[in-house]
Amino acid sequence: MAFAATRPTTLLDEFPAACERSMFEMSVEYTDAPPTRPESTAADQMPCPYCGHLLPKDAQSCDRCDWKRGATETAEGKASDAVAVILSIIPGLGHIYKGHRLAGFLWIAGAIPVGIFVLLAAVASAGFGIGLFFFYLIAVMLHAYAVDDRVVTPKEDEGEEY
Repeated sequence: MAFAATRPTTLLDEFPAACERSMFEMSVEYTDAPPTRPESTAADQMPCPYCGHLLPKDAQSCDRCDWKRGATETAEGKASDAVAVILSIIPGLGHIYKGHRLAGFLWIAGAIPVGIFVLLAAVASAGFGIGLFFFYLIAVMLHAYAVDDRVVTPKEDEGEEY
């Protein structure tokens, strides 16, 4: 009687597919290691001026709304309408601020005859004519608000020249 060398069956012999070596291998990732692919940061993106959707920094248009990048989009060379209105308390300064020097000086020069007329109207109407000057101020302020900017944009700096 010959004994066949048989080995006892184990659980691994019964389920070989479920216990392969690849299932037990560990994948270790270090959290302090730099990412393999650089992630886009906030410096690489800009929000759309119309809808706020994040776009690449050099995007020419938004895919969610009808925004398109214009030729001049910087605030340089732009005069504030609110500052022009505040400066127009002294008639003409708002126009000068927005780059309309001739119109500003004409509004200043026009304030002198208007002031004389208002003074005569105030004397003739027991002081009620003084309110006419406020109509003049409102007209100056509205015109300074509505007039387009004529501020000259500064030329590009070419660097130091020796």
